[in-house]
Formats: sequence, C-alpha cells, structure tokens
Amino acid sequence: MYDLQSKMLPAPLHGGFQMDGYWVWCGSVVKGEDGQYHLFASRWGKHLPMHPGWLFESEIVHAVSAVPEGPYVFSDVALGKRSPSYWDGRSVHNPCIKRHDGKYLLFYSGSTHPFADIKKEDQITTSDLRAIAATAGQRIGLAIADSPYGPWKRPDQPFLTTRPDCFDSFMVNNPAPIIRKDGSVYLLYKSRGYQRDMTKYFTYDDMKFGVAQAPHYTKPAHQVLNHPLFDGQEYDLEDPFVWQDEDGRYFMIAKDMDGRACGEARGGILASSVNGIDWEVCPGKTSYSRNVLWDDGKVRTMGNLERPFMLFEDGKPTHLFFATSDGENGLIDCRHTWNMVIPLRRA
Repeated sequence: MYDLQSKMLPAPLHGGFQMDGYWVWCGSVVKGEDGQYHLFASRWGKHLPMHPGWLFESEIVHAVSAVPEGPYVFSDVALGKRSPSYWDGRSVHNPCIKRHDGKYLLFYSGSTHPFADIKKEDQITTSDLRAIAATAGQRIGLAIADSPYGPWKRPDQPFLTTRPDCFDSFMVNNPAPIIRKDGSVYLLYKSRGYQRDMTKYFTYDDMKFGVAQAPHYTKPAHQVLNHPLFDGQEYDLEDPFVWQDEDGRYFMIAKDMDGRACGEARGGILASSVNGIDWEVCPGKTSYSRNVLWDDGKVRTMGNLERPFMLFEDGKPTHLFFATSDGENGLIDCRHTWNMVIPLRRA
C-alpha cells in the first residue's frame, strides 16, 4: 500500500497562497507551458461566515509562482458569478485543474438559488432555507482554456448532474478526475441523496462517493454505479483525490470526518483499487494528519486539513496541497484560512 506520510517533508510557513479580506479554500496546481506553477483556489469575502458563506459568493481565482511551494501571487479571477439563471450562476467552488494535450481543464462545482443576494447583516447558517437551496443546486462543471490565464470556455450545462431516486439525487460536488491518454475521463465525486424521512428539517442524507465516466472531456459524464462506493460500510468521507500509479492501479486519499476509517477524525484515509470501481480502504492507515510539521521545526494541529491535491511531475508525486485553517474546532472557530503545501520526498 502506498505510504504517503513517510514522504512528507516540513511544510514551508511562507509557502502556499492566502489573500487578505478573503476566506481561501481548495487549491489545485498545474505546471504551465511557461514553466510557472499555476494554482486555482476558491475565495469569498469575509463579510460572510466561512461556512456556509462559500455557497453564496465563492469564486475561483488563479495565482502564480515560480516554484511549487509558493508563495503564490494572485493573478486573476478565473471563474466568477454570473446570472443566477445559470446552473453555476451564484457560486463556483472545488477547483481541480488538469492539463491535457495543450488544453487546461478546470473541473469545479457550481450552484445557484432563487433568493436575493446575501447581505452582510444576514445571519446565514447551514439550517437556513437559502443554504439548503444552494446546497441542493450543486453540480459539477468543466471549463476549458488554451492558457491558465484563460479565457475559459464555461459550460451552459453541468459536466455531471444528479439522478432521481438514487444516492446522488440531492447534489454532487468535490470532483476528483483522471484524464486518460485518449481524453476520456474517470471521475470520483461526492454526493448526497434526498432523505426518505421527509419529516426531518434537513432534506439530505449522509455523504457518499460515486464514480462517473465520460468518453471525452468535451462530452458530459454519466454515473456508472447505482450504489455508492464503500456501500454498507459506516464511513463518513469527503474531499477525495485520486490517481493511478505506473501499473495502472488506482489510489485515493480523502478526509475521514469522524475517524472510523483511518483512526483520526478529520485525518486522511488511503484506499486502492485495481479497476476504479471496487475500492478497499486500508483500515487504521492515516494518509495525512492534521498534526503538521512546519519548517520552523514545530508541529501544529491545524483546524482543518481538507481538499487534498497532489502535484505530479514526470509521473512522480512532488507536492501535496491542502486547504487549511487556524482555530481548534474546524470551521466553527477559524478566523483565517489559506492554501498550504507539503513537499514530498522524491526517492
């Protein structure tokens, strides 16, 4: 089984990406044809709460660095808000950037809702009907460009949508793609389904992972399973990242919400598969921990360590990126969020 933690080097304190006045989340990096490293992240203003503020005003920004560790410098807004009549008109989030045959492929989740814009004085919470509607609106999109600076061809229809009366009937997000040599797409995603018990105020079930494929990235993706991954196993997972090794075996890391899979609440699981369909979690194996060693020699327990993304060069993993926060209680008490990076030992 792949041993990720043994490859982790100290995280640079002054690396990664952050922006004053904004919550910064996600984080996905590609090396461009210009030799620079291009990071795509989510941001939204701190006039909104960190959670669920992202559901209403998140946009995807582009930042650049000469080295993969950063620090990354803001360049431009890659995808922002547009008319709420579009499926992704209110919020775009979860960027995952890929490069294939001279094209830059920006996978993301988007959402819309029928309500007025959220005001600074609004006391928005996850139980607010506006937040529930925005959650239900989440779908997965794919924007395409010839350059990491854009312009991005943004889709009028989602790359992956929900299905009625299935485990992914309520929403889909957290795209984790693999682009094959022929341009076809393997896609791991997170979902929720409508609850059967409609007497409850919240209308969605626990988080589940699904698998979708597309014959080419220019075509929409379709689910290949009518049941979630790890069906029947009591795991509560989100934020998958998936890759294949030189032998074609699939690997996944993902956030373990309560620690039942890896042994650390909000730490990372490690799973593998020979076909991308039948997955096996390595029990008690932590792929990453919220206890992070930094390059000043100190170990700090991060409030969050989410949306993992691994940078590969010449087929080898070189850096691991995370969305992270201060505070002690996850999204509840954080005052600052940013993208951090952990270099990986090459040998």
